[in-house]
Amino acid sequence: MVRVLVYLFIIALVAIGAVWLADRPGEVSILWQGYRIETSVAIAAIGVVVLAFLTLVAWAIMRFVFGLPSAFGFASRARRRARGFEAISRGMVAIGAGDPIAAGRHAVDARKFVANEPLTLLLEAQSAQLSGDRGQAEAAFKAMLDKPETRVLGLRGLFVEARRRGDMTAARAFADDAVRRSPSLAWANDALLDFHTAAGDWQAARTAVERRAALRLSDKGEAKRQRAVLLAAEALDAKDREPEKALAAALEAVKLAPGLTPAAALAGRMLSERGDIKKAARLLEAAWKQVSHPDVASAYLDVRPGDSARDRLARAETLTKLRPADPEGVLALAGAAIHAQDFARARSTLKPLLAGGASVRACLLMAELEEAEHGATGRVREWLGRATRAPRDAAWVADGLVSDQWLPVSPISGRLDAFVWTVPPATLGSQGAHLNDDVLADLDEPSAPLLEGKAEVAEAVTVPAGLAPPVTIEQPKAEAKPEPKAEAKVEPPAAPAPPPAEPVVEIAPVTTKPAPQQAKPAPVVFPVAHAPDDPGPEQQAPGEAKGRFRIFS
Repeated sequence: MVRVLVYLFIIALVAIGAVWLADRPGEVSILWQGYRIETSVAIAAIGVVVLAFLTLVAWAIMRFVFGLPSAFGFASRARRRARGFEAISRGMVAIGAGDPIAAGRHAVDARKFVANEPLTLLLEAQSAQLSGDRGQAEAAFKAMLDKPETRVLGLRGLFVEARRRGDMTAARAFADDAVRRSPSLAWANDALLDFHTAAGDWQAARTAVERRAALRLSDKGEAKRQRAVLLAAEALDAKDREPEKALAAALEAVKLAPGLTPAAALAGRMLSERGDIKKAARLLEAAWKQVSHPDVASAYLDVRPGDSARDRLARAETLTKLRPADPEGVLALAGAAIHAQDFARARSTLKPLLAGGASVRACLLMAELEEAEHGATGRVREWLGRATRAPRDAAWVADGLVSDQWLPVSPISGRLDAFVWTVPPATLGSQGAHLNDDVLADLDEPSAPLLEGKAEVAEAVTVPAGLAPPVTIEQPKAEAKPEPKAEAKVEPPAAPAPPPAEPVVEIAPVTTKPAPQQAKPAPVVFPVAHAPDDPGPEQQAPGEAKGRFRIFS
Protein backbone atom coordinates (compact mmCIF):
# COMPACT_ATOMS: atom_id res chain seq x y z
CA MET A 1 0.00 0.00 0.00
CA VAL A 2 2.82 2.41 0.83
CA ARG A 3 4.61 1.66 -2.42
CA VAL A 4 1.41 2.40 -4.40
CA LEU A 5 1.03 5.73 -2.62
CA VAL A 6 4.66 6.64 -3.36
CA TYR A 7 4.18 5.75 -7.03
CA LEU A 8 1.06 7.90 -7.30
CA PHE A 9 2.86 10.77 -5.58
CA ILE A 10 5.71 10.65 -8.12
CA ILE A 11 3.26 10.59 -11.04
CA ALA A 12 1.50 13.60 -9.59
CA LEU A 13 4.77 15.51 -9.31
CA VAL A 14 5.62 14.75 -12.96
CA ALA A 15 2.19 15.90 -14.07
CA ILE A 16 2.45 19.09 -12.07
CA GLY A 17 5.88 19.79 -13.60
CA ALA A 18 4.57 19.23 -17.13
CA VAL A 19 1.63 21.58 -16.55
CA TRP A 20 3.93 24.16 -15.06
CA LEU A 21 6.21 24.07 -18.12
CA ALA A 22 3.20 24.26 -20.48
CA ASP A 23 1.88 27.36 -18.71
CA ARG A 24 5.23 29.11 -19.05
CA PRO A 25 6.39 28.84 -22.65
CA GLY A 26 9.83 30.11 -23.61
CA GLU A 27 12.67 29.73 -26.10
CA VAL A 28 16.03 28.01 -25.80
CA SER A 29 18.92 28.96 -28.17
CA ILE A 30 22.12 26.89 -28.39
CA LEU A 31 25.15 28.13 -30.39
CA TRP A 32 27.92 25.48 -30.69
CA GLN A 33 30.66 25.11 -33.41
CA GLY A 34 28.87 27.50 -35.81
CA TYR A 35 25.58 25.75 -35.37
CA ARG A 36 22.60 27.52 -33.87
CA ILE A 37 19.72 25.55 -32.40
CA GLU A 38 16.56 27.27 -31.23
CA THR A 39 13.64 25.43 -29.63
CA SER A 40 11.07 25.72 -26.89
CA VAL A 41 11.76 25.01 -23.24
CA ALA A 42 9.53 21.90 -23.21
CA ILE A 43 11.34 20.33 -26.16
CA ALA A 44 14.70 21.15 -24.60
CA ALA A 45 13.68 19.41 -21.35
CA ILE A 46 12.61 16.33 -23.24
CA GLY A 47 15.89 16.32 -25.13
CA VAL A 48 17.85 16.48 -21.89
CA VAL A 49 15.97 13.50 -20.50
CA VAL A 50 16.52 11.45 -23.68
CA LEU A 51 20.22 12.34 -23.72
CA ALA A 52 20.61 11.23 -20.13
CA PHE A 53 18.88 7.95 -20.88
CA LEU A 54 21.14 7.29 -23.88
CA THR A 55 24.18 8.04 -21.76
CA LEU A 56 23.13 5.50 -19.16
CA VAL A 57 22.55 2.85 -21.82
CA ALA A 58 25.97 3.47 -23.32
CA TRP A 59 27.61 3.24 -19.90
CA ALA A 60 25.86 -0.06 -19.20
CA ILE A 61 27.02 -1.51 -22.51
CA MET A 62 30.61 -0.47 -21.81
CA ARG A 63 30.52 -2.02 -18.34
CA PHE A 64 29.16 -5.25 -19.74
CA VAL A 65 31.84 -5.47 -22.41
CA PHE A 66 34.72 -4.68 -20.10
CA GLY A 67 33.29 -6.91 -17.32
CA LEU A 68 32.96 -10.07 -19.34
CA PRO A 69 36.28 -11.62 -18.15
CA SER A 70 35.52 -11.04 -14.50
CA ALA A 71 31.98 -12.29 -15.02
CA PHE A 72 33.28 -15.53 -16.44
CA GLY A 73 35.69 -15.83 -13.49
CA PHE A 74 32.90 -15.17 -10.98
CA ALA A 75 30.72 -17.85 -12.55
CA SER A 76 33.58 -20.31 -12.31
CA ARG A 77 34.15 -19.45 -8.65
CA ALA A 78 30.44 -19.77 -7.96
CA ARG A 79 30.38 -23.22 -9.52
CA ARG A 80 33.41 -24.30 -7.45
CA ARG A 81 31.83 -22.89 -4.31
CA ALA A 82 28.58 -24.70 -5.01
CA ARG A 83 30.46 -27.97 -5.57
CA GLY A 84 32.42 -27.40 -2.36
CA PHE A 85 29.31 -26.84 -0.26
CA GLU A 86 27.68 -29.83 -1.86
CA ALA A 87 30.71 -31.92 -0.83
CA ILE A 88 30.46 -30.53 2.71
CA SER A 89 26.76 -31.38 2.89
CA ARG A 90 27.30 -34.92 1.64
CA GLY A 91 30.26 -35.36 3.96
CA MET A 92 28.18 -34.38 6.99
CA VAL A 93 25.52 -36.85 5.93
CA ALA A 94 28.18 -39.56 5.61
CA ILE A 95 29.47 -38.74 9.10
CA GLY A 96 25.95 -38.98 10.47
CA ALA A 97 25.53 -42.33 8.72
CA GLY A 98 28.87 -43.59 10.10
CA ASP A 99 30.60 -44.01 6.71
CA PRO A 100 34.25 -42.93 7.23
CA ILE A 101 35.32 -43.73 3.63
CA ALA A 102 32.64 -41.53 2.03
CA ALA A 103 33.22 -38.82 4.64
CA GLY A 104 36.95 -38.75 3.86
CA ARG A 105 36.31 -38.58 0.10
CA HIS A 106 33.92 -35.66 0.48
CA ALA A 107 36.36 -33.94 2.84
CA VAL A 108 39.04 -34.08 0.09
CA ASP A 109 36.58 -32.56 -2.40
CA ALA A 110 35.63 -29.83 0.03
CA ARG A 111 39.30 -29.02 0.63
CA LYS A 112 39.80 -28.82 -3.17
CA PHE A 113 36.93 -26.43 -3.86
CA VAL A 114 36.40 -24.41 -0.63
CA ALA A 115 39.58 -24.78 1.36
CA ASN A 116 39.08 -21.56 3.36
CA GLU A 117 35.59 -22.32 4.61
CA PRO A 118 35.24 -23.10 8.37
CA LEU A 119 32.91 -25.98 7.60
CA THR A 120 35.66 -27.61 5.56
CA LEU A 121 37.88 -27.81 8.65
CA LEU A 122 35.00 -29.19 10.68
CA LEU A 123 34.33 -31.86 8.06
CA GLU A 124 38.01 -32.84 8.01
CA ALA A 125 38.16 -33.05 11.80
CA GLN A 126 35.02 -35.12 12.17
CA SER A 127 35.90 -37.47 9.32
CA ALA A 128 39.32 -38.01 10.94
CA GLN A 129 37.63 -38.72 14.29
CA LEU A 130 35.26 -41.16 12.62
CA SER A 131 38.13 -43.03 10.98
CA GLY A 132 40.19 -43.04 14.19
CA ASP A 133 42.97 -40.75 12.95
CA ARG A 134 43.44 -38.69 16.12
CA GLY A 135 46.51 -36.87 14.79
CA GLN A 136 44.71 -35.54 11.74
CA ALA A 137 41.71 -34.56 13.88
CA GLU A 138 43.90 -32.55 16.25
CA ALA A 139 45.65 -30.89 13.29
CA ALA A 140 42.27 -29.81 11.91
CA PHE A 141 41.16 -28.44 15.30
CA LYS A 142 44.44 -26.56 15.70
CA ALA A 143 43.92 -25.01 12.25
CA MET A 144 40.57 -23.72 13.52
CA LEU A 145 42.36 -21.69 16.21
CA ASP A 146 43.76 -19.37 13.52
CA LYS A 147 40.32 -18.08 12.57
CA PRO A 148 38.19 -16.05 14.99
CA GLU A 149 34.94 -17.63 13.84
CA THR A 150 36.19 -21.18 14.48
CA ARG A 151 38.50 -20.64 17.48
CA VAL A 152 35.99 -21.78 20.12
CA LEU A 153 35.04 -24.78 18.01
CA GLY A 154 38.69 -25.75 17.75
CA LEU A 155 39.11 -25.45 21.52
CA ARG A 156 36.23 -27.80 22.10
CA GLY A 157 37.62 -30.33 19.64
CA LEU A 158 41.05 -30.18 21.28
CA PHE A 159 39.38 -30.55 24.70
CA VAL A 160 37.57 -33.70 23.57
CA GLU A 161 40.74 -35.19 22.08
CA ALA A 162 42.78 -34.41 25.20
CA ARG A 163 40.20 -36.03 27.43
CA ARG A 164 40.09 -39.10 25.19
CA ARG A 165 43.81 -39.66 25.54
CA GLY A 166 43.64 -39.02 29.30
CA ASP A 167 45.53 -35.70 29.33
CA MET A 168 43.36 -33.90 31.89
CA THR A 169 45.86 -31.06 32.31
CA ALA A 170 45.58 -30.11 28.64
CA ALA A 171 41.81 -30.62 28.69
CA ARG A 172 41.47 -28.24 31.64
CA ALA A 173 43.65 -25.65 29.88
CA PHE A 174 41.46 -25.78 26.77
CA ALA A 175 38.30 -25.43 28.88
CA ASP A 176 39.78 -22.44 30.73
CA ASP A 177 40.69 -20.77 27.44
CA ALA A 178 37.22 -21.39 26.06
CA VAL A 179 35.57 -19.83 29.14
CA ARG A 180 37.81 -16.75 28.85
CA ARG A 181 36.91 -16.28 25.19
CA SER A 182 33.20 -17.11 25.57
CA PRO A 183 31.93 -17.18 29.18
CA SER A 184 28.49 -18.51 28.18
CA LEU A 185 29.77 -21.85 26.85
CA ALA A 186 27.84 -24.59 28.67
CA TRP A 187 30.30 -27.41 27.93
CA ALA A 188 33.30 -25.41 29.16
CA ASN A 189 31.57 -24.38 32.41
CA ASP A 190 30.43 -27.96 33.04
CA ALA A 191 33.95 -29.25 32.36
CA LEU A 192 35.49 -26.78 34.81
CA LEU A 193 32.95 -27.76 37.47
CA ASP A 194 33.86 -31.43 36.97
CA PHE A 195 37.57 -30.66 37.19
CA HIS A 196 37.15 -28.67 40.41
CA THR A 197 35.04 -31.35 42.08
CA ALA A 198 37.41 -34.14 41.00
CA ALA A 199 40.32 -32.23 42.54
CA GLY A 200 38.40 -31.55 45.75
CA ASP A 201 38.58 -27.76 45.25
CA TRP A 202 35.15 -27.08 46.69
CA GLN A 203 35.44 -23.28 46.75
CA ALA A 204 36.38 -23.10 43.05
CA ALA A 205 33.55 -25.53 42.33
CA ARG A 206 31.11 -23.23 44.12
CA THR A 207 32.35 -20.33 42.02
CA ALA A 208 31.73 -22.38 38.89
CA VAL A 209 28.21 -23.24 40.11
CA GLU A 210 27.43 -19.59 40.78
CA ARG A 211 28.73 -18.59 37.33
CA ARG A 212 26.56 -21.25 35.68
CA ALA A 213 23.52 -20.00 37.60
CA ALA A 214 24.27 -16.37 36.64
CA LEU A 215 24.51 -17.34 32.98
CA ARG A 216 21.26 -19.34 33.30
CA LEU A 217 23.00 -22.53 32.32
CA SER A 218 21.24 -24.26 35.24
CA ASP A 219 17.99 -23.55 37.03
CA LYS A 220 17.88 -22.02 40.49
CA GLY A 221 16.83 -25.20 42.27
CA GLU A 222 19.68 -27.23 40.79
CA ALA A 223 22.25 -24.53 41.58
CA LYS A 224 20.99 -24.25 45.14
CA ARG A 225 21.24 -27.99 45.67
CA GLN A 226 24.75 -28.10 44.17
CA ARG A 227 25.93 -25.29 46.46
CA ALA A 228 24.57 -27.19 49.45
CA VAL A 229 26.37 -30.38 48.39
CA LEU A 230 29.66 -28.52 47.94
CA LEU A 231 29.29 -26.86 51.33
CA ALA A 232 28.63 -30.25 52.93
CA ALA A 233 31.73 -31.67 51.27
CA GLU A 234 33.78 -28.71 52.50
CA ALA A 235 32.42 -29.18 56.02
CA LEU A 236 33.27 -32.89 56.06
CA ASP A 237 36.84 -32.14 54.94
CA ALA A 238 37.37 -29.37 57.51
CA LYS A 239 35.61 -30.90 60.53
CA ASP A 240 38.88 -32.10 62.11
CA ARG A 241 41.19 -29.24 61.04
CA GLU A 242 38.87 -26.22 61.27
CA PRO A 243 35.76 -27.09 63.28
CA GLU A 244 34.40 -23.53 63.25
CA LYS A 245 34.63 -23.30 59.48
CA ALA A 246 33.13 -26.79 59.15
CA LEU A 247 30.18 -25.91 61.36
CA ALA A 248 29.47 -22.70 59.45
CA ALA A 249 29.59 -24.55 56.13
CA ALA A 250 27.34 -27.35 57.43
CA LEU A 251 24.76 -24.87 58.77
CA GLU A 252 24.72 -22.99 55.47
CA ALA A 253 24.30 -26.28 53.61
CA VAL A 254 21.37 -27.25 55.83
CA LYS A 255 19.83 -23.83 55.22
CA LEU A 256 20.04 -24.35 51.46
CA ALA A 257 18.90 -28.01 51.57
CA PRO A 258 17.29 -29.07 54.88
CA GLY A 259 17.01 -32.67 53.65
CA LEU A 260 20.73 -33.07 52.90
CA THR A 261 21.45 -35.87 55.37
CA PRO A 262 25.27 -35.62 55.68
CA ALA A 263 25.17 -31.88 56.38
CA ALA A 264 22.31 -32.20 58.87
CA ALA A 265 23.92 -35.07 60.78
CA LEU A 266 27.29 -33.30 60.91
CA ALA A 267 25.78 -29.98 61.99
CA GLY A 268 23.67 -31.70 64.66
CA ARG A 269 26.64 -33.57 66.14
CA MET A 270 28.88 -30.50 66.12
CA LEU A 271 26.18 -28.36 67.78
CA SER A 272 25.70 -31.12 70.34
CA GLU A 273 29.42 -31.15 71.10
CA ARG A 274 29.32 -27.36 71.60
CA GLY A 275 26.44 -27.75 74.08
CA ASP A 276 23.74 -26.17 71.89
CA ILE A 277 21.31 -29.04 72.47
CA LYS A 278 18.06 -27.27 71.55
CA LYS A 279 19.34 -25.95 68.23
CA ALA A 280 20.81 -29.35 67.37
CA ALA A 281 17.52 -31.09 68.20
CA ARG A 282 15.47 -28.64 66.10
CA LEU A 283 17.85 -29.00 63.17
CA LEU A 284 17.80 -32.80 63.29
CA GLU A 285 14.02 -32.92 63.65
CA ALA A 286 13.62 -30.70 60.58
CA ALA A 287 16.00 -32.94 58.63
CA TRP A 288 14.12 -36.05 59.78
CA LYS A 289 10.85 -34.60 58.49
CA GLN A 290 12.47 -34.17 55.08
CA VAL A 291 14.31 -37.50 54.80
CA SER A 292 14.43 -40.33 57.35
CA HIS A 293 17.99 -41.60 57.60
CA PRO A 294 19.79 -43.71 60.23
CA ASP A 295 22.58 -41.10 60.54
CA VAL A 296 20.04 -38.43 61.48
CA ALA A 297 18.34 -40.82 63.91
CA SER A 298 21.68 -41.74 65.51
CA ALA A 299 22.69 -38.08 65.88
CA TYR A 300 19.28 -37.25 67.38
CA LEU A 301 19.42 -40.08 69.91
CA ASP A 302 22.93 -38.97 70.99
CA VAL A 303 22.13 -35.26 70.94
CA ARG A 304 22.75 -34.97 74.69
CA PRO A 305 25.95 -36.79 75.69
CA GLY A 306 25.68 -38.94 78.80
CA ASP A 307 21.93 -39.55 78.60
CA SER A 308 20.53 -42.82 79.86
CA ALA A 309 19.10 -45.53 77.67
CA ARG A 310 15.59 -44.52 78.77
CA ASP A 311 16.18 -40.95 77.57
CA ARG A 312 17.39 -42.23 74.22
CA LEU A 313 14.26 -44.39 74.00
CA ALA A 314 12.08 -41.34 74.65
CA ARG A 315 13.81 -39.44 71.84
CA ALA A 316 13.33 -42.44 69.54
CA GLU A 317 9.60 -42.26 70.30
CA THR A 318 9.68 -38.58 69.27
CA LEU A 319 11.15 -39.55 65.90
CA THR A 320 8.41 -42.12 65.31
CA LYS A 321 5.79 -39.47 66.06
CA LEU A 322 7.30 -37.14 63.47
CA ARG A 323 7.12 -39.85 60.76
CA PRO A 324 4.69 -42.57 61.88
CA ALA A 325 5.21 -46.09 60.48
CA ASP A 326 8.49 -45.08 58.84
CA PRO A 327 10.82 -48.12 58.69
CA GLU A 328 13.86 -46.12 59.80
CA GLY A 329 11.95 -44.80 62.78
CA VAL A 330 10.80 -48.32 63.68
CA LEU A 331 14.37 -49.62 63.54
CA ALA A 332 15.66 -46.72 65.63
CA LEU A 333 12.92 -47.27 68.23
CA ALA A 334 13.59 -51.02 68.38
CA GLY A 335 17.33 -50.48 68.80
CA ALA A 336 16.76 -47.95 71.58
CA ALA A 337 14.33 -50.35 73.30
CA ILE A 338 16.92 -53.14 73.20
CA HIS A 339 19.55 -50.89 74.77
CA ALA A 340 17.01 -49.87 77.41
CA GLN A 341 16.30 -53.59 78.04
CA ASP A 342 12.64 -53.11 77.19
CA PHE A 343 12.55 -56.37 75.25
CA ALA A 344 8.78 -56.63 75.02
CA ARG A 345 8.64 -53.15 73.47
CA ALA A 346 11.37 -54.11 71.01
CA ARG A 347 9.46 -57.23 69.92
CA SER A 348 6.17 -55.41 69.50
CA THR A 349 7.92 -52.66 67.53
CA LEU A 350 9.65 -55.05 65.15
CA LYS A 351 6.65 -57.33 64.58
CA PRO A 352 4.80 -55.15 61.99
CA LEU A 353 8.09 -54.45 60.20
CA LEU A 354 8.95 -58.14 59.95
CA ALA A 355 5.46 -58.97 58.71
CA GLY A 356 6.35 -57.41 55.35
CA GLY A 357 9.61 -59.32 55.00
CA ALA A 358 12.58 -59.04 57.32
CA SER A 359 15.41 -56.88 55.97
CA VAL A 360 19.08 -57.25 56.88
CA ARG A 361 19.01 -54.63 59.64
CA ALA A 362 15.79 -56.06 61.07
CA CYS A 363 17.35 -59.53 61.24
CA LEU A 364 20.46 -58.15 62.93
CA LEU A 365 18.31 -56.35 65.48
CA MET A 366 16.46 -59.58 66.18
CA ALA A 367 19.78 -61.35 66.71
CA GLU A 368 20.82 -58.60 69.10
CA LEU A 369 17.47 -58.88 70.88
CA GLU A 370 17.73 -62.66 71.30
CA GLU A 371 21.27 -62.41 72.61
CA ALA A 372 20.41 -59.61 75.04
CA GLU A 373 17.19 -61.24 76.33
CA HIS A 374 17.92 -64.97 76.33
CA GLY A 375 21.56 -65.40 75.40
CA ALA A 376 20.41 -68.18 73.06
CA THR A 377 23.22 -68.80 70.59
CA GLY A 378 20.94 -70.91 68.41
CA ARG A 379 18.53 -68.04 67.93
CA VAL A 380 21.36 -65.62 67.24
CA ARG A 381 22.82 -67.91 64.59
CA GLU A 382 19.40 -68.35 63.01
CA TRP A 383 18.79 -64.61 62.72
CA LEU A 384 22.29 -64.03 61.40
CA GLY A 385 21.63 -66.72 58.80
CA ARG A 386 18.42 -64.99 57.82
CA ALA A 387 20.30 -61.71 57.47
CA THR A 388 22.47 -63.24 54.74
CA ARG A 389 19.34 -64.09 52.71
CA ALA A 390 17.17 -61.10 53.56
CA PRO A 391 16.52 -58.17 51.21
CA ARG A 392 19.01 -55.36 51.53
CA ASP A 393 18.27 -52.12 53.31
CA ALA A 394 18.56 -48.68 51.75
CA ALA A 395 22.08 -47.44 51.05
CA TRP A 396 23.89 -44.70 49.15
CA VAL A 397 23.75 -45.66 45.46
CA ALA A 398 25.31 -43.86 42.50
CA ASP A 399 25.99 -45.18 38.98
CA GLY A 400 25.57 -48.78 40.14
CA LEU A 401 27.94 -48.32 43.08
CA VAL A 402 26.65 -49.03 46.61
CA SER A 403 28.44 -47.18 49.39
CA ASP A 404 28.02 -47.14 53.16
CA GLN A 405 29.10 -43.49 53.26
CA TRP A 406 27.88 -40.47 51.35
CA LEU A 407 30.26 -38.93 48.83
CA PRO A 408 29.76 -35.57 47.10
CA VAL A 409 31.05 -36.89 43.76
CA SER A 410 30.51 -40.26 42.10
CA PRO A 411 33.83 -42.12 41.75
CA ILE A 412 32.44 -43.81 38.64
CA SER A 413 31.28 -40.88 36.51
CA GLY A 414 32.59 -37.89 38.47
CA ARG A 415 29.06 -36.46 38.64
CA LEU A 416 28.27 -34.05 41.46
CA ASP A 417 25.47 -35.02 43.86
CA ALA A 418 25.11 -38.46 42.29
CA PHE A 419 24.51 -40.52 45.46
CA VAL A 420 20.89 -41.22 46.36
CA TRP A 421 19.62 -42.93 49.50
CA THR A 422 17.60 -45.82 48.12
CA VAL A 423 17.31 -49.59 48.13
CA PRO A 424 19.93 -51.09 45.79
CA PRO A 425 18.37 -52.66 42.69
CA ALA A 426 20.16 -56.00 43.23
CA THR A 427 19.39 -57.88 46.46
CA LEU A 428 21.27 -60.66 48.17
CA GLY A 429 18.22 -62.84 48.39
CA SER A 430 14.45 -62.94 48.17
CA GLN A 431 13.49 -65.21 51.01
CA GLY A 432 11.14 -62.77 52.68
CA ALA A 433 8.01 -64.56 51.49
CA HIS A 434 9.19 -67.82 53.02
CA LEU A 435 10.28 -66.24 56.30
CA ASN A 436 7.17 -64.29 57.21
CA ASP A 437 5.19 -66.97 59.00
CA ASP A 438 8.12 -68.31 61.00
CA VAL A 439 9.28 -64.80 61.91
CA LEU A 440 5.92 -63.89 63.34
CA ALA A 441 5.74 -67.21 65.15
CA ASP A 442 9.12 -66.56 66.74
CA LEU A 443 7.98 -63.15 67.89
CA ASP A 444 4.81 -64.56 69.40
CA GLU A 445 6.64 -67.42 71.19
CA PRO A 446 10.04 -66.11 72.22
CA SER A 447 10.87 -69.23 74.21
CA ALA A 448 10.51 -71.67 71.30
CA PRO A 449 13.93 -72.86 70.05
CA LEU A 450 14.82 -72.15 66.41
CA LEU A 451 17.80 -74.28 65.56
CA GLU A 452 17.72 -76.99 68.22
CA GLY A 453 16.34 -80.29 66.97
CA LYS A 454 12.74 -81.09 67.88
CA ALA A 455 11.53 -84.56 68.80
CA GLU A 456 7.90 -85.40 69.45
CA VAL A 457 7.25 -88.86 70.86
CA ALA A 458 3.80 -90.40 70.56
CA GLU A 459 2.06 -92.17 73.42
CA ALA A 460 3.68 -95.36 74.60
CA VAL A 461 2.05 -98.47 73.17
CA THR A 462 2.46 -102.13 73.83
CA VAL A 463 4.41 -103.84 71.08
CA PRO A 464 3.85 -107.57 70.60
CA ALA A 465 6.83 -109.79 71.08
CA GLY A 466 8.85 -110.40 67.94
CA LEU A 467 7.67 -107.20 66.24
CA ALA A 468 9.79 -104.07 66.00
CA PRO A 469 7.94 -100.78 66.35
CA PRO A 470 7.40 -99.13 62.99
CA VAL A 471 9.47 -95.95 62.52
CA THR A 472 8.56 -93.03 60.25
CA ILE A 473 11.38 -90.75 59.04
CA GLU A 474 10.35 -87.30 57.73
CA GLN A 475 12.45 -85.71 55.03
CA PRO A 476 12.25 -81.97 54.23
CA LYS A 477 10.38 -82.18 50.95
CA ALA A 478 10.06 -84.71 48.17
CA GLU A 479 9.45 -83.60 44.62
CA ALA A 480 8.49 -87.12 43.46
CA LYS A 481 5.02 -87.49 41.99
CA PRO A 482 2.57 -90.05 43.34
CA GLU A 483 3.31 -93.48 41.94
CA PRO A 484 1.43 -96.75 42.11
CA LYS A 485 1.99 -98.83 45.16
CA ALA A 486 5.33 -100.59 44.97
CA GLU A 487 6.31 -103.05 47.64
CA ALA A 488 9.70 -104.63 48.02
CA LYS A 489 9.51 -107.79 50.13
CA VAL A 490 12.76 -109.16 51.40
CA GLU A 491 12.61 -112.74 52.74
CA PRO A 492 15.15 -113.44 55.49
CA PRO A 493 17.32 -116.52 55.00
CA ALA A 494 15.80 -119.79 56.12
CA ALA A 495 16.57 -120.77 59.70
CA PRO A 496 16.30 -124.17 61.33
CA ALA A 497 13.64 -122.90 63.66
CA PRO A 498 11.90 -119.86 62.11
CA PRO A 499 9.73 -117.75 64.39
CA PRO A 500 6.01 -118.02 64.09
CA ALA A 501 5.81 -114.75 62.12
CA GLU A 502 8.61 -114.05 59.71
CA PRO A 503 9.52 -110.31 59.51
CA VAL A 504 8.86 -108.63 56.18
CA VAL A 505 10.47 -105.31 55.25
CA GLU A 506 8.16 -103.14 53.18
CA ILE A 507 9.16 -99.73 51.72
CA ALA A 508 6.31 -97.63 50.36
CA PRO A 509 5.42 -93.93 49.94
CA VAL A 510 3.30 -92.49 52.68
CA THR A 511 0.34 -91.91 50.37
CA THR A 512 -0.09 -95.62 49.64
CA LYS A 513 -2.19 -97.62 52.00
CA PRO A 514 -0.87 -100.94 53.28
CA ALA A 515 -2.78 -104.12 52.49
CA PRO A 516 -5.35 -105.13 55.07
CA GLN A 517 -3.62 -107.02 57.83
CA GLN A 518 -3.63 -107.36 61.52
CA ALA A 519 -3.81 -104.22 63.58
CA LYS A 520 -0.45 -102.52 63.83
CA PRO A 521 0.71 -100.61 66.84
CA ALA A 522 0.89 -96.81 66.55
CA PRO A 523 4.20 -95.67 65.05
CA VAL A 524 6.72 -93.53 66.86
CA VAL A 525 7.35 -90.42 64.70
CA PHE A 526 10.60 -88.47 64.74
CA PRO A 527 10.21 -85.35 62.55
CA VAL A 528 13.47 -84.08 61.13
CA ALA A 529 14.28 -80.54 62.27
CA HIS A 530 14.32 -78.01 59.48
CA ALA A 531 15.04 -74.32 59.15
CA PRO A 532 12.01 -72.02 59.38
CA ASP A 533 12.47 -70.90 55.80
CA ASP A 534 12.54 -74.52 54.59
CA PRO A 535 9.00 -75.51 53.59
CA GLY A 536 8.16 -78.63 55.56
CA PRO A 537 5.80 -81.46 54.71
CA GLU A 538 2.80 -79.42 55.82
CA GLN A 539 3.35 -77.06 52.86
CA GLN A 540 3.13 -79.76 50.21
CA ALA A 541 0.25 -79.84 47.81
CA PRO A 542 -2.46 -82.47 48.29
CA GLY A 543 -1.75 -85.68 46.45
CA GLU A 544 2.00 -85.02 46.42
CA ALA A 545 4.33 -87.61 47.90
CA LYS A 546 5.29 -86.67 51.45
CA GLY A 547 8.76 -88.09 51.18
CA ARG A 548 8.40 -90.52 54.11
CA PHE A 549 9.43 -94.17 54.25
CA ARG A 550 7.98 -96.62 56.72
CA ILE A 551 9.66 -99.83 57.68
CA PHE A 552 7.10 -102.49 58.49
CA SER A 553 7.95 -105.72 60.17
